[in-house]
Amino acid sequence: MRHENGFTLIELMVVVLIIAVLAAIAIPVFMVQRERAWSVQVKSTIRNAATAQESFAGDGSGIYSTTVAGLIEEGLRFSATEVDFDDVDIISTGPNSYCMQASSAHLATIVWHHDSDVGAPQQGGCPP
Repeated sequence: MRHENGFTLIELMVVVLIIAVLAAIAIPVFMVQRERAWSVQVKSTIRNAATAQESFAGDGSGIYSTTVAGLIEEGLRFSATEVDFDDVDIISTGPNSYCMQASSAHLATIVWHHDSDVGAPQQGGCPP
């Protein structure tokens, strides 16, 4: 009599069920981590833009840049395919102040802004 080795259908179904449960747990956690990474990327871009803005003002007798090109000349580097940051996102709020905002290219609800009067990146867009 020959004895065959192998898995039964029940054993295979149990393994598939365990893998499905693990995937159901891991996928939402992965999605949250992706959103956090996008948010950190936007926040980092805003911080770097603020540094470039201060450098631009230091070189230009206190006048802030109103274009992203001006900030890029001061050393700002960011991925335009990852972060939406355009000239319209740089708003002059006074003769010696500005507000800049950027959003994630992947999820438009992720928005950070930097107000020169506050001095630190904050979540959300520039106040009206």
